[in-house]
This record gives sequence, structure tokens and C-alpha cells, in this order.
Amino acid sequence: MNTLRTFKTGSGAEGKFHSLPALAESGFPNLSKLPVSIRIVLESVLRNVDGRKVTESDVANLANYDAKNTGEYEIPFTVARIVLQDFTGVPLLVDIAAMRDAAVARGADASKIEPLVPVDLVVDHSVQVDFAGSQSALDRNMAIEFIRNRERYEFLKWGQQAFDTFSVVPPGIGIVHQVNLEYLAKGVLSKDGVYYPDTLVGTDSHTTMINGLGVVGWGVGGIEAEAGMLGQPVTFLVPEVVGVYLHGSLAEGVTATDLTLRVTEILRKHGVVGKFVEFYGPGASALSLPDRATIANMAPEYGATMGFFPVDAETINYLRGTGRSEELCATVENYYKAQGLFGIPEKGECIYTDDLELDLSTIVPAVAGPKRPQDRIDVPELRDSFNTLFSAPASAGGFGLSASERERSISLTMREKPGVSVDSLLSTDSTHQKFEGGERNETEMVSNRPAPEAIDYDLFADGPKEMSLRHGSILIAAITSCTNTSNPSVMLAAGLVAKKANELGLTIAPFVKTSLGPGSRVVTDYLDATGLTKELNELGFQTVGYGCTTCIGNSGPLHPAIEGAIKEGNLVCASVLSGNRNFEARVHGSIKSNFLMSPPLVVAYALAGRVDIDLTTEPLGNDKEGNPVFLKDLWPTQEEIRIQLDAALKPEVYNKLYGSVDTANPKWAEINGSTGDTYEWDEKSTYVQSPPFFETKIGGSEDIVGARPLGIFGDSVTTDHISPAGAIKETSPAGQYLLANGVEKASFNSYGARRGNDRVMTRGTFANVRIKNLMCPGIEGGYTQYFGGKPVPAPDIAIESYSGAQPTFIYDACMAYQEEGTPLIAIGGEDYGMGSSRDWAAKGTRLLGVKAVVTKSFERIHRSNLIGMGVLPLNFIDKADYEKVKDLTDATFDITGIAGELKPMQSATLTATKPDGTKVEIPLKVRLDTPAEVDYYNAGGILPYVLDQILA
Repeated sequence: MNTLRTFKTGSGAEGKFHSLPALAESGFPNLSKLPVSIRIVLESVLRNVDGRKVTESDVANLANYDAKNTGEYEIPFTVARIVLQDFTGVPLLVDIAAMRDAAVARGADASKIEPLVPVDLVVDHSVQVDFAGSQSALDRNMAIEFIRNRERYEFLKWGQQAFDTFSVVPPGIGIVHQVNLEYLAKGVLSKDGVYYPDTLVGTDSHTTMINGLGVVGWGVGGIEAEAGMLGQPVTFLVPEVVGVYLHGSLAEGVTATDLTLRVTEILRKHGVVGKFVEFYGPGASALSLPDRATIANMAPEYGATMGFFPVDAETINYLRGTGRSEELCATVENYYKAQGLFGIPEKGECIYTDDLELDLSTIVPAVAGPKRPQDRIDVPELRDSFNTLFSAPASAGGFGLSASERERSISLTMREKPGVSVDSLLSTDSTHQKFEGGERNETEMVSNRPAPEAIDYDLFADGPKEMSLRHGSILIAAITSCTNTSNPSVMLAAGLVAKKANELGLTIAPFVKTSLGPGSRVVTDYLDATGLTKELNELGFQTVGYGCTTCIGNSGPLHPAIEGAIKEGNLVCASVLSGNRNFEARVHGSIKSNFLMSPPLVVAYALAGRVDIDLTTEPLGNDKEGNPVFLKDLWPTQEEIRIQLDAALKPEVYNKLYGSVDTANPKWAEINGSTGDTYEWDEKSTYVQSPPFFETKIGGSEDIVGARPLGIFGDSVTTDHISPAGAIKETSPAGQYLLANGVEKASFNSYGARRGNDRVMTRGTFANVRIKNLMCPGIEGGYTQYFGGKPVPAPDIAIESYSGAQPTFIYDACMAYQEEGTPLIAIGGEDYGMGSSRDWAAKGTRLLGVKAVVTKSFERIHRSNLIGMGVLPLNFIDKADYEKVKDLTDATFDITGIAGELKPMQSATLTATKPDGTKVEIPLKVRLDTPAEVDYYNAGGILPYVLDQILA
């Protein structure tokens, strides 16, 4: 299209680029008014025109973008690179390895299957907080991590040598999004002398954190990422772009976390699902890069595809401050200026679909919870909010307990702190004697766990502690997750709160499990440099690992006495965490109330020991003299934080810590992987198995007849509810499978660690302990009613009175239905599949035999992933029709009108037939939104489609 021009790179040489200003001159005069994020996507479309996957009409469509009337065309977006975390990256690598096997079976060379863009996998999701509250926590957690995950890590080592464009950042380096921000992102890349913007997709929904650096990218399922790796464009419907005009400045004592929670509340209320959000105005320009990244990180929580900040001088300063070369910094600045994309727009410079406005001076300290990140609560209102939710029904987000239960408390005696209880459970030999010093055999540490009642020794220096737990008691206080641990201002603020607390003699109650999970080793460096590591350690916030910990459910065990007290009193206890997710049962299965907040507030609430408190008027403790201490006595000023910030952005520190990533962790160097172009699968492995996705073809345009519902669900069913996550229960189908394969309960590990084994993951799909299947009223967990003719196990649970069949595990029912040849569907409410971009929420759905999912609405990534696995997503045209089917647990269902040639967004009909023969017909919309999605579905999913394309 004759748009190739030159600009001066950072070295002074000329570089080529596909010029958007040149494109504008060729007949698109309004291009400069397009949102910046749209123009960056347009550059990719322009650069990748090949007449097949990307055409000139695709360029014209997007160059004529009308924010006020976007239309419904598809955009083929070819990304520059892919970022993976290990929980989602391992199954992705498993699929690619299986694809190589399938290619060889069809007579092709294995090397035909090779990522065509750079792929970086950061191992950050496998560390668990088994140890906390001790100086040795970091080393011990890492030692156990390598024992638990050796098979997975050996498999990743094979992948490193098998694929030329696949690299691994080892465990113990940092959280994928912070590593991406501090190290992996380049701002501008080049190939064959042509320069282009750094763009990406990642297999974690919080990939959007990189939007704070001006990089266009978002989270996708592993299924979409696989296609992107193999040269397929990431195809999506043209989005609306919501502009958020920021002005004013944050008041004293207000953090970037507080701002982010307010943005999340506003945008979730406005409705930005499937949309781009672009921040602009003087308030956006004034924000630091880490503050921008904090806001961008939580785009999944406010529902947007992206939360984007354009490239400006602050971006260049951050690149320079984090050790990027002067040549790269100059290249990025010159490139974006040549494209007319440099600088954050002012009002009127870009046209947006909707325009919102936020005065930063109106932001106040806040938390969010107890179950959703968009439910923001001002700090003074948390006490009253908790008390209200205590008796509110579950349908209103409450806990449904009576007022008479509010004052209940349970006394307990603790002989060891909750943070080190696992230390007492891991012993040197089979006699379970107390460890007094010397070397431990790490393998025996894991395998020889005594039962809780075998603990007979004391880890409190002054004897056992008698205390009581009550509703509202805080049991976990974690400075965790990429959202905040990448931001020096809030991390330093947490350290300063700890310092003042130590000076006053404040301590944290023994029942609170405290932990610090920095987003990278850089955080430790600047906390060390400011002397704040010592202060956090003294208070109990010792570093437990460099990775995603509490925020993804890797919070580790609670003290057995605490677990018993919660169960005995049916207590609604709490966690406080500086994370981004607080969905039910995500942080810990026994903790029902979870609140997101800034790191310094995590420290403050840990000191208070409870959430039913107004920290602005009630003391959080007493000093050494017995005087009450209030939050204002501990809170640092902006000036105090600014003085410490100089230690946070030192280029030489970043260059040192990221200069030797491959060899930074000696334990990684000890891992030996197999070699060769194809992987040698071990049938005895319980971690890595070849998946069955290429064995049989599913999908295709056929009506679904005589289906039974796997489950009927309400609103806000998340991928945390659907996808296997957290601990594996011994009595669950997955636990029974592991026991049958010789795995002791102590070595079960988590579902996340076993994502490379479809046998485990399928059994854990829809098995979350808090999921509510309306087919089994009154029971939480992965149960359904089975209406077939085969015998199925009856779980050992308390059963309500039912008019129909007895509940059974969803997995057992699905396997029985598959043997009978009965297809399955799932029915859901609003925002079905909201949450992390978990591919197993779709993979497990398919392997359970589900042919279609019918809902009021889908979250973007999960709908796409279902299609990627050959499962048909449909919506009720009239959402009120959901009420007509939600109680039809014993009906059979037909989905007709989909046979023959499918078209995007076409109509279909759901017919429910009751046992008495009565029929209910409901119109549906097929949520195959683009022609590419129709192709993926007809091929049986994106994996067989891509394989066919590569081998054609």
C-alpha cells in the first residue's frame, strides 16, 4: 500500500517502518483522530497484509474506524510476541508437543510445528506459601516447589531445546507481568530492517499490565495463544473504545491502589466488557509509569480487553530507569514520534465511543470485597459493610447468617504460628521428631507428613497461645500479586507502616498468616537499600517467594486448630491481600470473606486482626505504653515515600538482576530435561500426559438432540468456579484418580501444577467447592443430578430432599452420559466465564462431553476459548427466557437451526422437553462472532484447524 518510510533509530541509522501518516495521506484523513490503541492495531494490520489472512480491505475497515458507530467487522491482529505463565504455559506446550506428534503421524517433519513469533514463559505460578513467618521461608518454599514440580520443569527444559523461539524465565525471578514490564518488553521491535510496535497476547488475563507501558496486549486463553504462536492472527470484532479523561491529582494518603479500585468500580458499572479503555488527559500524563501499570493490570476486573496508556516521556524515562539501553530508548521515542503516536492526548484530540471523566482528587482510601473486585468500600465503611453482608442473603453477595450468630467466637490453643505450621508437619524421618537443626532430606519433608494430631511440640517461645476466633477475624494478610508489588510507591509505603509499627511496639496476632511475595528481585533490592526489609521481617512479612502466591490461591495451609475453629463455628473469617482477585474460594477454601487493598493497608489490617473495624476512628492496637494507636499514626506522608523512591529505579540494579536470568537460580540448572524434536511421553506420569485433542474430531454444523444439562448455573460463574484450581480433595474424582495411581495425599500438589495432565484436570472441572449448581439446591460443590441408566457413585455429602435423582459428582455423571452417547449442555446466567483466561475451563468443558453452553452473557475470553475447543456458545436473545429453563433439571434439550452452513451471530432454537412431553421453545443467538470463529468451530477447535492449515 506504499506506506514504507524511514525514521532515525537510536543508533543514528535509518530504519524502515509502515507509516500511519502516509496511510492517512492515501485517503484516510481522519486517521489521526482515532484512539491511539486502535492506530497501533492498525499498524499491525497494515504491516501484515498478505492478501490471504490479512487483506487491504481489513486495513481500510480499520483506517475508517468510527468510534461512534463501530460496525461489526473482524480485525486480524498479528502480534509481535507471546508471553506465558507456567500454569497456562505448560498445557500449551503439552498441546504443541502433541501437535508435533500428530504432524509426524501424518508424515510431516516435526519441525513444521514451531512458534513463528518469540515466546517467553515465566515460571511464577508454582510457588506456594507452605512456609511463612520465618527467615527461611523463601528457601524452603522454593525447595518444596522444585520437588513438587520436577516433572513439569523437566518438560519445560525439553521445550527450551526443542523449539528455537521458546524461552523460559526460571522460578524465583518474579511474577510474569512484572518481569514483562521490567525486562521482556522492548517498546519497539524489528525484523529484516522494519521496525514495529511491541505488541503481544499472554495466557494470563493480567497481561494488560503492559498497557501501562504503551504496549498493546491482553490476555487470551492458551488456545488462542497457540494459534498466535503458529502464525495465526488473533481475530476479534472491532471494539468500542471508552476514553477516560483523568484530571486533578491524588490527595495526601491516597495510593495508586485506591485509584485502581475506584476505576474498577466505575468501569464495571459503566460496562466495558469486550471494549478497549484508553486513559488520557493531564491526570493520566502526571501518573508515574508504575501507577499506570497498576490501573492497566486490573482491566480484567473492570471487564475491558485493555486499559491503555499511550507512550510518552514518562514511558521513556521508565525504560531508561529499568536498564534498557539508551539506543533502545531513543529508538522507541523516535519511532512513536514518526508515527504521530507519541504523547498522551488531551481532550478533543481523539474521538472515543464513550467519554468518562474522573477527578483524581476525589479518590479516597478504599478496599474491595468480600467476593468481587468491583465492590469497592471506603475504609471508614468496612465495619458496617461487613456487618450488613453478614446477614444479607447470598443472592445479594452476603453470607446469609442470622444476627444471633454474629457474636459467636471459638476458643483455640495454638502451639505454633499459622505461618510455620507446615514447618512442624514436615519432619526428618518417619518418627516425625522435631527438627533441631542440620540438613533436611527435602523429599522426606514432603512425603512424611504426620496427621495434625501428631504435632506435640511448641513453636511459641513462651508456651502455647490461647485465643479466640470470631466472625471477621483476619487469618491471611498477604502483600501479593503483580497489581501492587510492581509499584515501588505502595511497597515502600507498606515498609514504612511496618517501621512505625515496630517503633511503637505493635505486633500481629498469632492467628494471622502474614506473607510478602515481591513481584521481582528488584523489589527486595530497594527494600534492602532503604532498610525496610528488616522492618517488614520483624513484623512478620518475610519474603515467601517470587511469584503469584495468595492472589491465585497458593496461600498454603492454615493452622489445623484454625481450620477446626472455622468449621466448628461456621465462621466468616477474612483475608486481606494486595491482589486483584477475591472470588469465592480463590484465596483459601476455608476463608469466605476476602478484601483487596493496598500493601500498606494490608499491614494495617493485619495489625488490627479483624475487618469489622473502622480504622479511621478505632485504634488498631496499643503501643508499648498501652496507648491506642490509630491508622493516622502509622501512615507515611507522600514526602516520606518520595525520599525512599530514589532507591527504586536504578538501571544498574535491573541490568544486574536480569543480566543472568538463565543461571540466576541454581536449582533450575540442576533440572535435566529430555532431548529431541518430539517428547517421550511417560504413561505413568501424573503431571504430563499427551492430550486427546487430535484423536477424534468434534464440532461441525450439526443439531444437538436429546442433550442433558451438566449444570444450570446462576450469574457470575467464573473460570475459578469452572476450571480446576487450588488444592485437590482426597474424596474428589481427581483425588481418587491420584490415589489409584500411587500418589499419596501429601504429594497431591495443586490442580494448577497438574494442568499438563488432562486426566486430572477433566475430573476437577466444575469441582470448585463454592460452585452452586441449581440442579442440586442447598449443596455447594461439583455435583449434579444424573438421569441416565448406569450406576454412578453417590458422594458422601449431606443431601437435601429432592424430587428427582440423587446428586453425584459432575465428572461421574458426565462419564456415564458419554458411555450412553448422551450429549450434554451447560446453562448459565450473566457474565458466564468471568475471571482469569483459563484454558482448562474450556478444555475440561469439552472433555466432559459438553456440546454447547447457553447463557445470558459471556465474558470475552471464555467464549473464545469454548469455540477454540469446539464447544458452541449461545446466548438467550431475551435474557428473561433464562427463567423458563433454570428449573428444568430433568428435561432433555435440543438445539436446532445450526445444521448446515453456519453464519456468524445467526439464530438457533433451544427446545426443552419435560418428562411429561411438554415442550418449551426459546430463541437463541449463536455466539460465533466472526467467520474465523465459524471455521474454528467447524474444524472441531482451533488446534485441529491450525494443524490442517500448517500441513495443507
